[in-house]
Amino acid sequence: MKEYTGDKIRNVAIVGHGGAGTTSVTEALLYRSGAISRMCKVEDGATTTDYEPEEIKRKVSVNATLAPVEWRDSKINFIDTPGFADFVAEVKGAFRAVDSALIVVCATSGVQVGTEQCWKLAEEAGLPRIIFVNKMDRENADFDSILDNLRGKFGKHVLPLQLPLGKEDNFQGIIDLYKMKAYRANGNGSDEIDIPEEYMEAAQAAHEKMVEAAVEADDDCMMRYLDGETISDEEIMKCLIKGIRQAIIYPMLCGSAYKDIGLGRLMNAIIDFTYPAILNDYIVMDKETGEEEIRDANAPTAALVFKTTSDPFVGRLSFFRVFSGSIKADSVVFNSRREQDERIANVFTMRGKTQIPMKQVVAGDIGVCAKLQYTCTGDTLCDKNAAEVEFPPIEFPLPMYTRAIYPKKKGDEDKIMSALTRLMDEDPTIIVIKNPVTKETLISGMGDQHIEIIMERMQRKFGVEALLKAPIIEYRETIRSSAEVEGKHKKQSGGHGQYGHVVIKMEPLPPGGGFEFVDKIFGGAVPRQYIPAVEKGMRESMEKGILAGYPVVDMRITLLDGSYHTVDSSEMAFKTASNIAFKKAMEQCKPVLLEPIYSLNVTCADSMMGDVIGDLNQKRGRILGMQSVEEGLSVVTAQVPYAEITEYAVDLRAITQGQGTFEMKFDHYEDVPAKMAEKIIAEHKQA
Repeated sequence: MKEYTGDKIRNVAIVGHGGAGTTSVTEALLYRSGAISRMCKVEDGATTTDYEPEEIKRKVSVNATLAPVEWRDSKINFIDTPGFADFVAEVKGAFRAVDSALIVVCATSGVQVGTEQCWKLAEEAGLPRIIFVNKMDRENADFDSILDNLRGKFGKHVLPLQLPLGKEDNFQGIIDLYKMKAYRANGNGSDEIDIPEEYMEAAQAAHEKMVEAAVEADDDCMMRYLDGETISDEEIMKCLIKGIRQAIIYPMLCGSAYKDIGLGRLMNAIIDFTYPAILNDYIVMDKETGEEEIRDANAPTAALVFKTTSDPFVGRLSFFRVFSGSIKADSVVFNSRREQDERIANVFTMRGKTQIPMKQVVAGDIGVCAKLQYTCTGDTLCDKNAAEVEFPPIEFPLPMYTRAIYPKKKGDEDKIMSALTRLMDEDPTIIVIKNPVTKETLISGMGDQHIEIIMERMQRKFGVEALLKAPIIEYRETIRSSAEVEGKHKKQSGGHGQYGHVVIKMEPLPPGGGFEFVDKIFGGAVPRQYIPAVEKGMRESMEKGILAGYPVVDMRITLLDGSYHTVDSSEMAFKTASNIAFKKAMEQCKPVLLEPIYSLNVTCADSMMGDVIGDLNQKRGRILGMQSVEEGLSVVTAQVPYAEITEYAVDLRAITQGQGTFEMKFDHYEDVPAKMAEKIIAEHKQA
């Protein structure tokens, strides 16, 4: 691959709902451009961008994969992204590296959940969007109904620049509404023909609408058009380019990846309409002043690492977009976030898993380097001799699904933690923590598929197998009344005996009160040196309650009285006496089981609000309120027992067809309902 300057480079993320054909379109674009000599199908498991075993097995994309092509003396860096919500982090990372998004829509299914999610993410990132209606050769493919569907979801600014030539099995090419010519597919190309008579009326009407939409992007052209003046083709093209780059026109093209129809014209549209990579200004923070500044491609070197992955043979690979300056092989760059120098041995690009060497990565281009020591996803690489700058962080969503992870083989705990640490470098949406109470290692991700794939990847890359279980619920125990009891430990054997005697009062504290120990001993009934042992005994006893062995919370224990023996008393004896007194008091103080209650904020479409609320009610949830956040979307706020929502990521996806999202955090503890408490206690006794 030859070297290109930034004005000849385009960076495009290919996005869409899972199954719409993003990978098939990427494969067809690679084939049409001559980057690959054979076009493979997803079903065969041999496409360029779905090469990981997890992707081949499931026949879905799980990684954002780089796929550069050369077309019309330009370079287009395509990034094929996953279409399922579990892998949204890959899309968010890719969107920080590209200048536009190609949204693939299925000609039979139309706008689906993933389409809307990708559109929303592209809107948040301020990216121009081109829509490509794929699978026009399928049965029931209907361009007009898809256009209505797109406009219903995304507004009137969706603008067809092409019409299909033929329908379903007879789909054979496209009609270009700008040139008013038809292009019939012919092998790996097309023949230009006049628009057939039966399509002329529809084409002329669509051409007029295209001109009307185009001139709206330019006030001067709009005024002249309204005054009845003819706008030249060159001016119309300028208006289209302006409208598309400003994301006020969303051009709609069509074709078939399977039949290799419309792919060349799609790449022409990308080169004609989207920003050359070098033209986009960017925002960084000056680390010295803490202020944001807008910079262009002529500024000192600045690059953002948007993806990290581990290769079993090469090691860690860092994918980066250079926004200004350049990064050369055999050079040193500065990681401003970690404040460390990084040695760049070589730079290359990747087409799927194939490395293509490069001498340097210029402003506007995307490159890869191996074995960076400190650098992770979201880090900034810059010129140490210039002002240190940092890109705004990539905002990844919070994980929504948690599982406890256990080693399959005894003694593999350290191997698992080492593997998970390296996998967290690759995927910022994975969080791994050790729960100090339950002693479980918890792994959190975006959903059940996400966690399953992490487990498969861990086994394949690091040779470690693990089991997943639902996390242990962190129940607690507390008391609802007071009692005074005594605990006496008296044991006589040969030589010194054991003697400890305490009288305590146990009483409840308000929720969140923790534990208080009060010493009210007078006259040395319990010698000073033994009182810390009494408190220690109480604290140790609180670690395991009498109902189901869960920690005890929210109580005050007052040491009222006791007695000792000058020879037989010891710290251990008083600790044992404390244990006895604690258990006696707990039995008399009406002990209850508590369960964790979480605050839940669920965002969903207004039309699904009833189903979401109904489901939360079934989960013993308390609905606290509803709030409209934007047109058609609302947030339901509720408090729900954690025991009911360990699978909520899966449940919500089913209820909302994948459109709902949620955030949750611990709020407080509440009494477990009596029947449930009986069941939990019985299970504990059985265990």
